[in-house]
Amino acid sequence: MREAVHIGRKPAPGPDLEKLIGLVVRGDQEAFARLYDITAGPVLGVARAVLRDPAQSEEVAQEVLTEVWRTAARYRRDRGQVMNWVLTLAHRRAVDRVRSVEASAARDDKAARLDHTPEYDQVEEEVQTRLEREQVRRCLRTLTEVQRESVTLAYYRGLTHREISDVLTTPLGTVKTRLRDGLIRLRDCLGVSA
Repeated sequence: MREAVHIGRKPAPGPDLEKLIGLVVRGDQEAFARLYDITAGPVLGVARAVLRDPAQSEEVAQEVLTEVWRTAARYRRDRGQVMNWVLTLAHRRAVDRVRSVEASAARDDKAARLDHTPEYDQVEEEVQTRLEREQVRRCLRTLTEVQRESVTLAYYRGLTHREISDVLTTPLGTVKTRLRDGLIRLRDCLGVSA
């Protein structure tokens, strides 16, 4: 690996992040403020690269730097540099946020689809109704003409016994008998138990 070539004077050495993290572990707020100032920009950059949303990136950066303050003791020198540790935390947190947003969107989508799903099978309901209607028509054809006429006036036109008697110019008792006999035949034809 090549060493950086510097023209002119040698750059000033950067702050010792190892030393700062050691002070942060002991609760030094000034050390954390310096660590924050140094790492906030790169942390925000990593978050933005993953999330692409400035507001969420800022939230994630804030969460990561708060986590650095709370968990500074977890840093292990033998596993890498402080900046790499902080940026790894930022990357993981940003990826977790993406996954969380995607999972939330999937849940919302599923809930929306469930809201539009009928509680019953509409096609089955329509087929069943059509079959029942056809069976009633078939059974109505088994009635005598006068029974069918009385039942049709009572159940399809909604006339009372008295009104049927007037329309057919038939005595009320005869209309009631025709209706009763017609309904008994329909019941038997449709297989309905009494």
